[in-house]
Amino acid sequence: MTATVTLANQKSFKAPPGVSLLDAAAAAGLALPHSCRSGRCSSCKTRVLRGQVLPLRTDTVLSAEERAAGWSLSCIDAAAPDCELQLDLEDQAELAGLRSLTLPARVERLERRADLLILSLRLPLQPRLAYLPGQYLDLIAPGGLRRSYSIANAPRADGRIELHIRRVAGGAMSEFLFDQLQPEQLLHLQGPRGSFHLRQVEGRPLLLLATGTGIAPIKAMLEGMTQRPSRTLLIWGNRRSDDIYWQPPAGVEFWPVCSREAGAARTGHLQQHLPDGDLSAWTVRACGNPAMLDAARALLLARGLPEREFHADAFVASGQDKGEEA
Repeated sequence: MTATVTLANQKSFKAPPGVSLLDAAAAAGLALPHSCRSGRCSSCKTRVLRGQVLPLRTDTVLSAEERAAGWSLSCIDAAAPDCELQLDLEDQAELAGLRSLTLPARVERLERRADLLILSLRLPLQPRLAYLPGQYLDLIAPGGLRRSYSIANAPRADGRIELHIRRVAGGAMSEFLFDQLQPEQLLHLQGPRGSFHLRQVEGRPLLLLATGTGIAPIKAMLEGMTQRPSRTLLIWGNRRSDDIYWQPPAGVEFWPVCSREAGAARTGHLQQHLPDGDLSAWTVRACGNPAMLDAARALLLARGLPEREFHADAFVASGQDKGEEA
């Protein structure tokens, strides 16, 4: 009954019936691309080259046409029994050694700006939270309420982390964090989670896209960058220029886009300001709302970007999924 799954780099694993491809790979020590784990963000989207998959639940990402063309979501699809399944993706070995931990986190600093909170947390040095810039974690409030937020800084020697949190009207976690949380209060976190990170950019032009607090993992990537792209272009979409609460480091070409400010240099939606020309040599990291990601992806692919060079992390608003408040 167990299926055999082979990846593009010829690594393989066994997939029992009723177990998602993502979980089956993890049980074999292989880390596949993913984020939400609920079939809503498309980070785990892959093409089935041979064999058959069976959806474990209904997704809202893939159309019937995409399913018919062989596309699959590894977080909610299982291999058909006794199947030889081949997927057009590789595992991410750099993620396999990262261990998810539940740790205490002491509030060190609260910077509240209208509907934005920059939260700095102090973590124990042992055991140390090991993560890659771009990943996220679950923040756990007293009473067990939890939401997922991207880590906004590269790993630091002192173990401190920073989160960027947007207020959501009526959100339980928003009300706690913005109205009740105090310095030195004790929270907990669990992570790291997700597979969004930066790799293989040496000598290539790098395009970074973000909307709102989707800048958090992009900021972490820029801080932790060890390779030198031939060009780094950041396009960050916000409503108004007052919402631009962070400036990228020197050497990064920055195109701010404001959707509700007529006098801004670039107005409208982020995807209206993508670079023109042949993008076949570029690599892209994008984080923000799903509508932006879908539109940007389609436009970039039409301009020659290879499909496997578009890496995205969607902020999906739901009780247990990562989002502005998620």
